[in-house]
Amino acid sequence: MFTAPVYANITAKYVTSAQISIDSPYSITNAAPSSYSISGNNITTSTGTGDSVVTNAIGGLNLGSLSNGVPALVNTNKTVTSAGSAFSLTESYQAGDVTQSAITPSSGIATLPVLGGQTTVISGGTAGSLALTSLSSGVHTCTAGGSGTSCIGSTTVRITID
Repeated sequence: MFTAPVYANITAKYVTSAQISIDSPYSITNAAPSSYSISGNNITTSTGTGDSVVTNAIGGLNLGSLSNGVPALVNTNKTVTSAGSAFSLTESYQAGDVTQSAITPSSGIATLPVLGGQTTVISGGTAGSLALTSLSSGVHTCTAGGSGTSCIGSTTVRITID
């Protein structure tokens, strides 16, 4: 008994890819907001002066009057309601950060103003000795560069038998 030979197509596919990157500098700055609060007991509040006093009103932030992004403060007049009785008063005002001008990174580092909010500065990467060699055999050699750099090398092998 003899068997017939079997024929098949075998396909091998190699995909090699390589990538190197260097981060650019960037900064994230969150300006602090303006805020006003008042609270108390046995206190009568008002705003305005002269003939334009508004009783039982409180001041605060005048959003219709901004100066470089910061609203004007409207003062609150305060008097003790029942003289000779205990009273409490708490008032706070925080002026927010003014509108900032454009920030231009220089030499990989951005010069930022000091703000009341959170500021994050990321300097740009430096190539240093960053290098990546990718051979058709699927062997990759990556040499680390300076800060803010990365390299990725990969090979995918697909074998198909029909």
